[in-house]
Amino acid sequence: MAEAPTLFFTSYYNSRVGKIAIVTMDNGQDYKKPNTFGEAALASLHKAINNIEADKDIKGMMLCGKHYIFAAGADLMQVPFINTFEQGRQIGAAGHAAMKRIMDLKIPTLAAINGAALGGGLEIALYCDYRTVSKSVPAIAFPECFLGLVPGWGGSTLTPRLIGPEKALELIVYNALNQNRMLDGAKAFQMGLADRLFESVEFFDQSLALLVDLIDGKEKIERPVPDMSKVKQHCEAARNYADMRVHGAAPAPYRAIELIESACDLSKSVEECFANEDKALGDLIKSRQCKAGVYSFDLVQRRAKKPVGRPKDIKPRPINKVGIIGAGLMASQLALLFLRRYGVPVVMKDIKQEFLDKGLGYIKGELSALVSKGRMTKAKADHLFHITIGTLDWKDFADCDFVIEAVFEEMPIKQQVFAQAEEVISPNCVLATNTSSLSVTEMASKLKNPERVVGFHFFNPVAVLPLLEIIKGEKTDEITLATAFECAKKLKKNAILVKDSPAFLVNRILTKLLTDCFQMVEEGATFEQVDEACLSLGLPMAPFELLAFVGTAVAYHVGETCHKAWPERFPLNDRLQKMVEARIGNIYDGMGPGKKVNPKVAEIFANRGDKEFVKEEILDRILTNLTLEIDHILKEKVVKDPKDIDTAMLLGAGWPFFNGGITLYLDVVGYTPKVLQKVFFTF
Repeated sequence: MAEAPTLFFTSYYNSRVGKIAIVTMDNGQDYKKPNTFGEAALASLHKAINNIEADKDIKGMMLCGKHYIFAAGADLMQVPFINTFEQGRQIGAAGHAAMKRIMDLKIPTLAAINGAALGGGLEIALYCDYRTVSKSVPAIAFPECFLGLVPGWGGSTLTPRLIGPEKALELIVYNALNQNRMLDGAKAFQMGLADRLFESVEFFDQSLALLVDLIDGKEKIERPVPDMSKVKQHCEAARNYADMRVHGAAPAPYRAIELIESACDLSKSVEECFANEDKALGDLIKSRQCKAGVYSFDLVQRRAKKPVGRPKDIKPRPINKVGIIGAGLMASQLALLFLRRYGVPVVMKDIKQEFLDKGLGYIKGELSALVSKGRMTKAKADHLFHITIGTLDWKDFADCDFVIEAVFEEMPIKQQVFAQAEEVISPNCVLATNTSSLSVTEMASKLKNPERVVGFHFFNPVAVLPLLEIIKGEKTDEITLATAFECAKKLKKNAILVKDSPAFLVNRILTKLLTDCFQMVEEGATFEQVDEACLSLGLPMAPFELLAFVGTAVAYHVGETCHKAWPERFPLNDRLQKMVEARIGNIYDGMGPGKKVNPKVAEIFANRGDKEFVKEEILDRILTNLTLEIDHILKEKVVKDPKDIDTAMLLGAGWPFFNGGITLYLDVVGYTPKVLQKVFFTF
C-alpha cells in the first residue's frame, strides 16, 4: 500500500496587518513517518500558491510542518526507478519550479522550522524571505552527499548565498561525509540558517508574531553579507577533505563543491545556478552510487529499526541496575553508555583499585566534556557520576538486572568471572558478554543457568558506531534474547541477531580482508600499495590503518579464532604474531599523507616475496575472497539474509553508504556472478 502523499494545507489568520496564510505540510501520518516530497506534494504546493496569489487580501505567508517534523525532503524510494539523465534532470526542474514560486510571491514569507528539516525539507525553507527555528529541533541537515546526491532543489545555490561558502561547505559536504552529522536548532541559528531562535512552547505564536511585525515594520532582519573572497581556497580544502573520506570513489561531494563554487559567482542568476543543479541531479540520480546510497538509507532507516530475530510477544525484563565486569577502556565506555541511556546505577568491578580509579576517571572526564560542550547539565553529570560505583567485591552485583563482561579475550578468564558473578546475582539477571570472537555457548557451558547468557558485541568506539551484534548461544532463552534486544533499543543501537559462530559477522569479514592483505604483503606487495588499493573502494580507513585502532593483539586473537575453525581460509601470519610479541601497535609511524612504515615493522617484514602487484590485482583477490567468505556465512546461516550483512557492514565497519552494503556492491560490480554464478540480492 502506497504511503499517503504530503500535502500543503492552507489556513488563515486575521492579524492586525491583515490576512496571513498559514501553509502546513502534512502527510496525515504521525512523526514516525515524516513529510516527504513526491509528484503529488509538488502539485499540492502549486495549488496552494495559486490560491495565495489569487487572494489579494493576503499580506504574508508562514510555512510550517506537522508535529515534530518540518519536512524530510524528496521521496527517495522513487530513485531506483530513475534510469536516464533526462528523468533526473526533470525531477530537479520540477522541484525548482514549485519551490521558486514561494520566492516569487509578492508578499513576505516566513518558514517556521518546527521540527526535523532534511534535504529538500531544508531547501524549501530557504525559498522563504525569513526563517525561524525551534530550540527543540534535533535534526537539520543536507544528507545528500552521504547518499550519492547533491542538494538539487536550490540548496547548493541558496545556502552559500545566505551563509557564505565556508559554512555552506560545512553543511553540505563536511557534515554529510562525517557520518551524516546533523545540526540542532541552536546550531542552525548560529550558522545563520535561521533569523530567530524560539522556545518550542511558544514557537508557532512567536513565529507568527514575528512575521506580522516584519510586515508592519516593527521588526527588521539584518544579516551579515557573506564573504565570497576566499571561495576557491574553501572549495579546495573541501576537495581535499572529500579525497580523504571517499578517495574519489563517489562523485557527489565533488559535484556539490562545483555547484557551491559556481553559486558564489554573484554575476550568475539564480535560474542559471538552478539549471546547473538540474544537470547534476540528471547525472547523479541514475548513478550506481546514488541507487546504492538509497538502498543503504532504506536498510538503516527502516529495516534496522525492526530487527529480525527479536522474539515476539515476549515481555523483556526491566533493567534497574547494571553491572560491568572490568574497568578498562571498553568497560568504561560501556558504563558511560548505560549511564547516559538508562540513567540507572552502574557498578564497575575489577581486581585492583588502581584499575577502578582509572575507569572512574575516564567516566568523570567524559561527563565533564559533555558539560563543557553544552550537551549535559552539570547537575545531571554530577548525578550520573554519583550513581557510578567502583568495587572490588562481587557482592555489589547482587541486585543487578543486567551484567556485561569486558575482560581479556581468553575463554578461561571469561568463564571464571561469569562463574563468580553467578554466585551473587539473582536468577533473573542477564549475563552478557562483549566478546569479539569467542563462543558464547562454550562461555556459558559451566554455569548453573546458561540460558541467561547472551552475546552483546559492541564496536569501538562505542559512542560512535551504532551496530550491536546480539549472539544467541545454544541454550539462550527467549526472555534473555528479548531483554537483550530491548536493551539495545534503549541504548540507541541497531541490533542484529547473529549465530554463535567464530568471530560472529563483522569481525569475520574484516579478518578475512586483513588476512588477504597480509598475505599479499608476504608475497611482495607493500603496505602502502595494499592500503591505497582498498581506499579506492571508498573505505573510510585503509586496512593497515584500521589495524592500529583495533590493536594488533586483538586482530591476531580474532585471526586465531578463525584459523582454528577454517585453517585453509584464515592462515595465521607469523610476522603479525611477532608484532604482538614486540608490542608494536601500528604498521605506520603517523597517519595520513606522508606516513612511513615503522622501522621495526619493516625489519620484521624483511625478506618477503618479490611478486609485483598492481592495484587491480590486489582488489581482485580481496573482492573474490570476500565474495566466497560471505557465501560461506550465508550457507552457515550466521545471519538469515544478505541485507543483515549489508546493514552490519554499514553500521559496524563504516562500509560506504554510496557502495550500498557489501553484498549489493559485489553483485553490481560483477564479483558474485563471476565467482559464484549467482547474486546475493533478492527482492
